[in-house]
Amino acid sequence: MKLRELSERVGVAPRQVRYLIAEGFVPPPTGGRAHATYSLEHIAAIKRYMRLKQLGFTPASIRVLLEAREGAPLPIAPGITLVVDPDVLLSGAPVEPLIQRIGDLLRELLNKEQGTKC
Repeated sequence: MKLRELSERVGVAPRQVRYLIAEGFVPPPTGGRAHATYSLEHIAAIKRYMRLKQLGFTPASIRVLLEAREGAPLPIAPGITLVVDPDVLLSGAPVEPLIQRIGDLLRELLNKEQGTKC
């Protein structure tokens, strides 16, 4: 798809798309400058950026999250930090199974902790 179609599909101006590409948030198009084409990968990258921006992240913090090779650390509570692979961020994966697994793991860990302290 061309820039105009990409822009319409994601709801951002072509100028904003160019900014996101220039800043490295979105990969460059294929086909060179004269025949630039965009794909679902570009749509996903723009949507990921826009969602993080809606959540209050600054461009600098979005860059850190997306460039994190070992994962993006997200503080949950004092002493608990969830590290999320950047490819998983806003991937659209179902959340409920993850919440269940994290809850089970925390219950297991905290119960073991409480059991050893008594």
